[in-house]
Amino acid sequence: MKKGHKQKSQSFYALAFRRFKKNKLALWGVFVLLSLIASAIFAPLIAPYDPYMSVRNDKGMLDILSPPSSAHFLGTDSVGRDVASRLIYAGRVSLSVGVVAVSISIVIGTVLGSLAGFFGRWVDSVIMRGVDVVICFPVLFLIITISTLLKPSIYTTMIVIGLVSWTNTARLVRGEILKVREFEFVESSRALGARNGRIIFRHILPNIMAPIVVQATLQTAQAILIEASLSFLGVGVQQPIPSWGNMLNEAMSLTILAFKPMIWFSPGIAIVITVLSINFIGDGLRDALDPKLGNN
Repeated sequence: MKKGHKQKSQSFYALAFRRFKKNKLALWGVFVLLSLIASAIFAPLIAPYDPYMSVRNDKGMLDILSPPSSAHFLGTDSVGRDVASRLIYAGRVSLSVGVVAVSISIVIGTVLGSLAGFFGRWVDSVIMRGVDVVICFPVLFLIITISTLLKPSIYTTMIVIGLVSWTNTARLVRGEILKVREFEFVESSRALGARNGRIIFRHILPNIMAPIVVQATLQTAQAILIEASLSFLGVGVQQPIPSWGNMLNEAMSLTILAFKPMIWFSPGIAIVITVLSINFIGDGLRDALDPKLGNN
């Protein structure tokens, strides 16, 4: 019986992988995201200059706001730092914030949603009322408020985004567990004397991982956008550490906006491409892992 279940599981994921491969946008998203991850990991080898140091021209003067050239592919910023190098290192920061923040929110949301869905009654009421309270506040404004009360840093940004963005995951996990907890394999585990924690984490959660993975993927794109917004407003990642958001913040002067477009266009397009690629992957995973398509 276990063998048949294993074969069925393998066939489901095999079919899901085949469906995912047919989604051209999802494959494009995977390629772009892997390229961004590779550039973030190998940033010290790829970046032509130190992202924190100002560069000088042939005359020994600071090369400030120079246009794109063979020496500086995207030009230099207002203090003479190479824009391309900062863009590469900023990808490392923005992706790290997205992954860490989402990891925090997924863990919190999964644990609280599991408790609410499995135990029900007063446990469900208390947790879901907490969810309702957090949802009452617009996420971005709540994060901005908390960030202004704390010392802005990359670590503060990660933690704050993670601690505020767990509500959707909690509601999703709760809904899935409400459907799964009455299945026969759960009742069998109870009859065999399995503890509630073992039933939740060893039997129920593995059967609802597909929607959690999709949720995590889509939330990563949202976290990157939130980090960029916070950094742009000056309450996120602080200078001189580069992030796509604070690179946009540097380009707020009319002179740069009008005559130095690469300074704001490059981080802006990096955010757009990253978020689009992650959303395409999330949509592809959602379609591939949809049980309704299991026989297609």
